[in-house]
Order: sequence, then C-alpha cells, then structure tokens
Amino acid sequence: MTRKLSVATAALAAALAIGACGSTKNDNSSSSGGSSSSSGQADSNAQIKSGLKIAFLPKQINNPYFTISDKGGMEAVKEVKGDGKRVGPSDASASSQVSYINTLTSQRVNAIAISANDPNAVVPSLKRAMQQGIKVVSYDSDTAPAGRDIFVNQASPEALGRSEVQLLGKQLGYKGDIAILSATPNATNQNTWIKFMKDELSKPKYKDMKLVKVAYGNDDDQKSFQETQGLLQAYPNLKGIISPTTVGIAAAARYLSSSKYKGKVQLTGLGTPNQMRKFVKDGTVQAFELWDPSKLGYLAAYAAAALASNQISGKQGESFKAGSLGTRKVGKNGEVLLGPPTVFNKDNIDQFKF
Repeated sequence: MTRKLSVATAALAAALAIGACGSTKNDNSSSSGGSSSSSGQADSNAQIKSGLKIAFLPKQINNPYFTISDKGGMEAVKEVKGDGKRVGPSDASASSQVSYINTLTSQRVNAIAISANDPNAVVPSLKRAMQQGIKVVSYDSDTAPAGRDIFVNQASPEALGRSEVQLLGKQLGYKGDIAILSATPNATNQNTWIKFMKDELSKPKYKDMKLVKVAYGNDDDQKSFQETQGLLQAYPNLKGIISPTTVGIAAAARYLSSSKYKGKVQLTGLGTPNQMRKFVKDGTVQAFELWDPSKLGYLAAYAAAALASNQISGKQGESFKAGSLGTRKVGKNGEVLLGPPTVFNKDNIDQFKF
C-alpha cells in the first residue's frame, strides 16, 4: 500500500494467513439475494443471485489507491447484475470505519467488502453484521478472522515483504542504513510485510544494511512528506527508504525529487505507475512494485457475490468463478490470492496506465 499502490479502482484486511470464520446464522432473507442457508453448507452449483447489494468500505474514501480498486469492484458488481455502493471515512484511524459498518448493517446489504484500518476495532460491528446474514470479505488489509468470511489478498505477504528488501538491496549494493515509511501503526498488511522485511534483513547477505527506523505517515500525504523529511534529518547517513503504501511512497518521492538527496537516497515500495511515473523518469526512483488494484477490487466483489449466493462458505478448497480473472480457489485460512506484483522501472512503466 498502501500508496499503500499500497495496489485499479478495484476494490482499500488482522493477521494475514490466519483462519477465516464465517457466520452460519441466516437472519437476512431479502429478495435481493440474502445469505447462505442456516446449515452453512455451500453449493458450488448455485447461481449468482441477481440484485445483490454489495458495499465497499475502503480504508479511506479519498485514497487514490482505493479509488482504483473500488472502481474495479463496481465493475464486477455490475457484471453480476448487483447493486454496488462505496462508503468510507476520510481518515485512516482505527475506529473510523465502525459507524459505516453499522449503517450498512441497518441497510441490510448482502455483503460488505472492507479494507481494515485496524484488524480488531472493526470486528464487533462486523460480527453483528454477520449475525444478520451479511457476508464479509476483507481485501488488501485483513480483519481479525472472526470478522470476515474470506480475505482477498494481493499476493503472498511473505513474498511481498521480502521482495521489497531485495529490490532495495540491489539498488544499494547491499550496504547502508535504511528506513521504512509505513501507513498506520495498526495496519494489518503493513505490519505483516514489515515482519518479513525484518526477517529478510537478518540474512547474511544484508549484514551491511541496517534498519534504523520504522516511521508512520498514517496514509496522509502531508504527514508522510514530513516523516520523510524527519528521517533524513535524524539519520544523515540514510541510504534507502521502503514505503509499502501508495500514499507514503508518492509523498516521499515528492520530497526527495526537490531535495539534495535526489539520486543519493534510494526509494522503493508500493505505488501506482500513474503517480510514480514522473519520479521514475526524473531519476528520483529506480524501481518499485505493485499489483493491479482494480483487479483486487474486482476479485473481492466476485468473492462477495459467491458468498452471498451460497456458492462458497470460505472453506479451504472451495472455488468460484471470478469473471475475467477465471476460477479462483479458497486457500488456507480463507485466503484468496490475486497474484504476484509487477516491478515497475523506466523500461516498462509507460506500458501501465493505472
């Protein structure tokens, strides 16, 4: 992420890779679709119900990453002849999404797709929604497992976290002090990636690279800009920054591009090609990576529709059709993967328009 590109508008999830736990209570039998049967048994031959009400609740409604991801989600909702909506807070605080969940529950939507600002703060409200028969899909950033049926993840969190360090290591010749500019302290996806970044750094090949600080820009452009400035002032020997958030990497690039550190301090992370293109072309950034966020939202919408139509329940081994993305399988702990990210650099960035 964040720019958290942390990854289209396709629809912006507590511990990645821990068990899913869906509700089997059926208190919502509305004509627009309703939830699965009270037995909790899925029917893979069931048809997607027409008129499903599917709501997207991103971390921040004004975050460009989620604008792209949720646009993809809305496209998928249209394909399944459903009724889609997008609501959410303008800030990424831990409890900012709770009131929206409560409102969506009272509106009796069939499914909620949420990218969680905090893995635990949203769970009580999501559990109440599930008790009303509403299906919950987390995407991009997971909730605690008790708060959702399925987690639609970008890629293997371990592979993603390690690849960020590998990418920066190559740029630095595996030497120098580095820092991480994250989103919020409680962001599930960020913290999982950072855990694997630290583990990757413990390998012998990185013995001359030192992580001096993990800073938090709270997915706010101005704060991320200021945190970048603060890192460079506090650590004059800093050689590289990893920002696994689309907001953070763009703000950091903007600061570096007009500073004496341009070309001297390397920056990588997760960003969208459209926001990072100029920084790659002017030499501020060598390479960064991201998945297509619109496809992430698209996949989340199809997972929500499959759950709300009782095609799947979130159990490992179940499969469902996800439109143009083909058939997808539910993996361990209720996780559905989009696929590996793309590394963008000056040689290929103009091939991508999102």
